[in-house]
Amino acid sequence: MTSVWIAVGVAILTFGSGLLGLFLQQRLPKHHMTGGSKDMILAVIGLLTLLLALVLGTLVGNTYAFFANQKSELETMASRALMVDQALSHYGPEAKPARERMKEALSQSYDLFWRGADADPNELKVSVALDRWGAIATAIDALNPTTDAQKSALAAAKANLALMEQTRLLMSLQLSSPVAWSLLTSVILWSMFLFCGFGVLSGTNPTTIVALALGAVSVASAMFLVLDLTQPYSGLFRIPASAIEQTIEAIDK
Repeated sequence: MTSVWIAVGVAILTFGSGLLGLFLQQRLPKHHMTGGSKDMILAVIGLLTLLLALVLGTLVGNTYAFFANQKSELETMASRALMVDQALSHYGPEAKPARERMKEALSQSYDLFWRGADADPNELKVSVALDRWGAIATAIDALNPTTDAQKSALAAAKANLALMEQTRLLMSLQLSSPVAWSLLTSVILWSMFLFCGFGVLSGTNPTTIVALALGAVSVASAMFLVLDLTQPYSGLFRIPASAIEQTIEAIDK
């Protein structure tokens, strides 16, 4: 919901800047709106238009890449979990408690990602992941292999678990700072200056006001995408849960 309110605020600020430009256009002396003065205003507006298009487009692209990267890492973690489970199944019935603990941890992660992130985003921090997966590593370390096959299976389980833990920690670290707020602030200021310039160069009529409103909504929607895609487990656009659901269903069968 935070991204929605920020987007609404951006729309209001941008549209208000356009209305301010319309007000200034009626109050400025005519010689400020002709000749070299008008050319200068047009040049600055062109510069701001280019900056806003480049930076806002780059932000949307980068945040979508972040979203896609989180999805890929989640699928990688799920595949590693299946490989750990397969290795433990080859170890023998002695590994069943470790397999059950891993299935429980994945179920808790599922509840956290798709049900608990809205209530408390702090639950996605690194410390929570360390506590959860550390217990599984302890359970696996407690196994005492007696045959070469068990030793090989245990080594494979430990190697894949380490990679799985690394992926999970990387996901949490990336979620800690997904967007540069100073850059977003600059984009908002640019859009306000740009719409103010549009208002200065336009006449006051219903068509102009509607056009300013549509433009403000467009900038706000782009800002909403930037913010929402950086919240892949609690935003409007969420990562599908099918990968981890299938993993939980397949483990310990």
